[in-house]
Amino acid sequence: MLIRSLFFILWGFLSGSVMFGYLLPKWLKKVDTIAQSEDHNPGTFNAMKLAGTPVGILCLLCDVGKGFIPLFFACRCLTADAPLFPFVLAAPVIGHAFSPWLRGQGGKAIAVTFGVLLGLVPFHYSVLLLAISYLFFSLIIVIYPHNIRTVWAFIVFCGANLFLSSNRMVTFGCFIISGIVIMKHLCPSQGGITMWTLLGKKVILKFGEELHVHKETQQ
Repeated sequence: MLIRSLFFILWGFLSGSVMFGYLLPKWLKKVDTIAQSEDHNPGTFNAMKLAGTPVGILCLLCDVGKGFIPLFFACRCLTADAPLFPFVLAAPVIGHAFSPWLRGQGGKAIAVTFGVLLGLVPFHYSVLLLAISYLFFSLIIVIYPHNIRTVWAFIVFCGANLFLSSNRMVTFGCFIISGIVIMKHLCPSQGGITMWTLLGKKVILKFGEELHVHKETQQ
């Protein structure tokens, strides 16, 4: 069981470390998503924005797939109660967020996270908790900007897993993944205005230092 767990950890990490959001735009459109994007993130959004929708969709499918495939097979070769299963679960996300091929630089790991959680189906349905959390902060209480919305979505996802998941190893794995995603989305360069709306009505508006800098620049 130990050897199998280590195998799937290594497979997941290497699978996750392949940065399709950087490689595909560069190969297909000669676009460098790291150098040419504002946040230097080699992710699906920047691939779609800089290289076009078809390339962006291809990157999205590949990022989901590189998380899904290792977990799909891991769930059929390991039990979710295995002591190392949380790291099997988190390995593709770690590989994506800290890709050794980009000297530790990686993406923000949303698509690969959904792929990993889809790989747990039909044994575990944590993917539904994350989807519901995202929908809640996208349709009911809407938070701007997107990076802060993602932080809150993953915080609620952690809480939901803690209370609703029957498998502690899966919960621990989800906590590891959430910590990584939250850290990647709390980059200091992504400050500014944080706005909350409830069913279309503004309820909270927080101004950051970057707002004042932006105003001064305009003047």
